[in-house]
Amino acid sequence: MAMDAERRQAELIAQFSSQAVALSSAQQLAALVLEATSHPALFAFSELLALPALSMLAGTQYSSSLDLLRLFAYGTLKDYKNNSGSLPALLPDQVRKLKQLSVLTLAESTKILPYDQLMQELDVSNGIVRGKLDQLRRCFEVQFAAGRDLTPDQLNNMIEILSDWLGTSDSLLHQIQEKIKWADTMSDVNKKHQKEFEDRVEEAKKSIKKLNNLSRQTSTYEGMTTTSLNL
Repeated sequence: MAMDAERRQAELIAQFSSQAVALSSAQQLAALVLEATSHPALFAFSELLALPALSMLAGTQYSSSLDLLRLFAYGTLKDYKNNSGSLPALLPDQVRKLKQLSVLTLAESTKILPYDQLMQELDVSNGIVRGKLDQLRRCFEVQFAAGRDLTPDQLNNMIEILSDWLGTSDSLLHQIQEKIKWADTMSDVNKKHQKEFEDRVEEAKKSIKKLNNLSRQTSTYEGMTTTSLNL
């Protein structure tokens, strides 16, 4: 299910990116931003925001569409309300989308969302957030939430976390390799001891065999001597 959603996101991003590259006017690009931010299945916008074609919106009468796209990439409904005077009015589909994105932002920081927050933000379907309502504790327990676009600060933090994880993994791998080497060494030592033991057993067998042969030869010689004496 999650893989299907990620595949759908990638397809939509590629579709809108291709359209943006083909457009030649700020008005057309502003219309594309409107379509993308209203699309019910698209929840990632940073790749669109990074397209050089969209830089055409800067400094034009449609520059607020670029700010709106940035809001959908990183912001919340509260951010929109605080800056609504400088942003385009939202269509019902965009309002719904921004509420959904706002819930994703809440789900990033905590897995237990109080009702008071959800009453302001929650309008979720499409499976981008899954969980269960706990009426006794008056909260929504998040079990799954789709990822949002990362701000530059979040990206740097994520890189640091992954770097730390990589360092820990390298250390653990080194420890495992050392244990494998130790196990191989002990195995070689045990094989050597086993070979030495088997060699000693073989030598002992040979010694016993020689003694037996010697004993038989002595008995035969004594028998022959006795016979000679009797003659």
